Amino acid sequence: MFEQKKLICFDLDGTLIDSVGVWNQVDAALIEQLSAKKVDLFQIQAERDQSLKHYKTYADPYLQYCAYLKEKYEMLLSPEQIKQQRYEISHYFLDQVIDLKPTVAEFLYALKQQGFILALTTTTSINNVNRYRKNNVKINQKMNIDELFSLVLTREDVENIKPHPEMYLKAMQHFELNRSECLIFEDSLIGVEAAVNAGIDVVAVYDQYSQHELEQIKQKAQFYVEDYAQLLSDF
Repeated sequence: MFEQKKLICFDLDGTLIDSVGVWNQVDAALIEQLSAKKVDLFQIQAERDQSLKHYKTYADPYLQYCAYLKEKYEMLLSPEQIKQQRYEISHYFLDQVIDLKPTVAEFLYALKQQGFILALTTTTSINNVNRYRKNNVKINQKMNIDELFSLVLTREDVENIKPHPEMYLKAMQHFELNRSECLIFEDSLIGVEAAVNAGIDVVAVYDQYSQHELEQIKQKAQFYVEDYAQLLSDF
């Protein structure tokens, strides 16, 4: 898996941090506040995934997602206002609830000690990443993002979100490496597809919120692990 690799890229949500379910809660709270409707959390996730995939070529897929919520749930606010309220609701969850997945910090520091270059390659916003850097005590007690990652790419750094390969091609080109020298860690089908589209080997990490896509994920990924503890023994 790691033989001849120099750069290891990590997705964030669902891969390093246990956050996908949190975003379901954020959207549930948003929908209830603005429409007084209660929606099943897994339905919310399916709608969000489908919407973001549909609007992946737009300048701001999340704004389009908020426009979708406005129409579906008959919200009175504009898409821009809905997006702002979604972000405000998320602050508590980003700062106080979200945590690293088990043994993530130990695994990342082991990779760093072995001389691998680490990159954080996420289509979440730079604002969210900065909240994790500055405000999230759970994460900062275990690892320092800027100490571990030599490159951080976020939604603002690319024109095309996953499954487009731009994020991973940009990371590879930044370090002037070729595909065979890179490895990607992802949890979702869209993320795995982005790695496949980039022509780079990908390790799929189990996340309960990608359970419905698990067979497709396993078929497309070169490697699959249940958790990071499986990999620590390699070091």
